[in-house]
Amino acid sequence: MVAEVSTVAPAAALHAVVADLGTYPEWLDIVAAADPLGQSDDAAPAWSVVLQARVGPLRRSKRLRMVRTIDSPSELCFERRELDGRSHSAWRLHATIEEIDAASGSDGAGSRLTMRLHYGGSLWIPVLDRLLTEEIRRSRTRLIELLAR
Repeated sequence: MVAEVSTVAPAAALHAVVADLGTYPEWLDIVAAADPLGQSDDAAPAWSVVLQARVGPLRRSKRLRMVRTIDSPSELCFERRELDGRSHSAWRLHATIEEIDAASGSDGAGSRLTMRLHYGGSLWIPVLDRLLTEEIRRSRTRLIELLAR
């Protein structure tokens, strides 16, 4: 799953929001909660994330321990890293942030966010794809509004 959004916000402001999973419940409805856990064993920041989705009368939720494994001004990556010793399906969220200007074909200066989500499991894949596509469409406006505050 790949999603992209452009905004008039500078790349540094976009990075600040996207680098903190704790902000995601404000702009991404599928993230019901994202609570900081401090640092992981390799000193990377970690969060307890609750994903929640409703499909018709069914509600499904999933708790993941996510660790920020890459953090540079232009690239972020969060990966599932559980501590219970069991094998779990992979979840990986990779984001790239770039400055844009009027010459690049946008409406003005700002930044562009491209996010790629990889889910390594097989449960509900067609439903998950449809649900995420709709959620991403709705989240773009909320992310831009959050950046404008």
